[in-house]
Amino acid sequence: MKEEMDMEVRGSERKGRVTLTLAAASLIAGFGSSFQYGYNVAVINSPATEMKLFYTRIYEDRYGPMSDNLLTLLWSVTVSMFPLGGFFGSLMVAPLVNKFGRKGTLLFNNIFSIVPAIMMGVSEVAGSFEIIIAARFLVGICAGLSSNVVSMYLGEIAPKNYRGAIGIVPQLFITIGIVVAQVFGVRNILGNMEGWPIMLGLTGIPAAIELLLLPFFPESPRYMLIQKGDEKTARKGLQRLRGWEDVDEELCEMRVEEQSEQAEGRLSVLNLFTFRSLRWQLLSVIFMNMGQQLSGVNAIYYYADSIYSSAGVADDHVQYVTVGTGAVNVFMTIAAVFIVEKSGRKLLLLIGFGVCCGACVLLTIALYFQTSLDWIPYVSIVCVITYVIGHAIGPSPIPNVITTEMFRQSSRPPAFMVAGTVHWLSNFTVGLVFPFLERGLGAYSFIIFACICLATLIYIWVVIPETKNKTFLETSKLFAHRNKVDIVVEAGDSEIKETGGESSEQEIKNTFF
Repeated sequence: MKEEMDMEVRGSERKGRVTLTLAAASLIAGFGSSFQYGYNVAVINSPATEMKLFYTRIYEDRYGPMSDNLLTLLWSVTVSMFPLGGFFGSLMVAPLVNKFGRKGTLLFNNIFSIVPAIMMGVSEVAGSFEIIIAARFLVGICAGLSSNVVSMYLGEIAPKNYRGAIGIVPQLFITIGIVVAQVFGVRNILGNMEGWPIMLGLTGIPAAIELLLLPFFPESPRYMLIQKGDEKTARKGLQRLRGWEDVDEELCEMRVEEQSEQAEGRLSVLNLFTFRSLRWQLLSVIFMNMGQQLSGVNAIYYYADSIYSSAGVADDHVQYVTVGTGAVNVFMTIAAVFIVEKSGRKLLLLIGFGVCCGACVLLTIALYFQTSLDWIPYVSIVCVITYVIGHAIGPSPIPNVITTEMFRQSSRPPAFMVAGTVHWLSNFTVGLVFPFLERGLGAYSFIIFACICLATLIYIWVVIPETKNKTFLETSKLFAHRNKVDIVVEAGDSEIKETGGESSEQEIKNTFF
């Protein structure tokens, strides 16, 4: 009888929809925060020559002749300040989202965009390259926070049947930010001696728009109910997001989660690593983020210009082909938004890493025979575009979606903090190590990336379950067997049992009202 009732409830369960409020909140958060991450990744690539001339002129006016090694060092510091700031921004995620909320943190984060935008915009007038270096660090903090908090916010306000699609929106805006920076970087637009300070300063505009518009949208109802205990505000926000008055079913699911969390206690980053029921989720987050950044995506973009040149693309036209590659990235990310709820998260990750692995192997072969056969450079171009497509449908957008779904409310902020730290450290490591790999191994450096893609693919195949259309508690149950933990959620109670350890064995049971 009970099973029949459960089936009736599931059969009559109302599916969520994308309301105007939900869509607008997603677009404003994506444009105001995630867009800046992508924009600032690419913004200094095109005007690099002009900016280096500015560095040289300022230094020589102050101190005399400047060596090439010193210029290379200053430019490397300028580039690396962004991922370094991202690392420190990731460390700020958990305390800020717990104190200010998800939406509140995004609003607070605009400080780290508007201030550096002004700094970079006036750097040439002020005659200081140090201002640019400091501003790159601050805007890196902005990216470190937004890359985690936007995914967390959108994952918590989206209905479960659209959580994957909404969760890819941040990555979509990151790719759009990259393309916009590439377009602005065209020499006839802003990628020139007069335009680069304006180009760097434009990053403050999305932040200002978000600061003006996002306050009119609801804070995460899960945050308001579970962490703040404010059911009235949570209900009101949920009603606006869902477009209907009856939200008791979803609030009920949140209360079940709240009860189980009260038994677990609030989790910090330190005890997150010792909590058995989260062990494999945490390992999965680490492996996915390492695989995402160490899979060679930055190296592919580094090599792209030289590959296009070797294929006969004129130097003046390379920038347009680069913009075209960025446009492919945007298009495939849009495709991922529409297919993720049908195909599932795991399949997109497996296909994505598989395509990237194959593209890296073929690119290694093509680069080795680059000068031997006339048609090989075109194969290299195909490999680059194929890699970009593969990364755009899986490794780029999906890890943050799964991170949101694998953790419950109190463990989600420290989990994103770990994910962000791994993401930015891996990003920084690739930027630091790849030039030496490229110098020592040449084309063979992509074999290393192919191996990393393959290892990540195998881990995902074996360990990570499909989380499509699951509640956060249901996803926890998917990991329960591997973690040697039993999680039983019934209509009347929420129960967590750890098995497989004498001293650590515990049973936690909460009565749900």
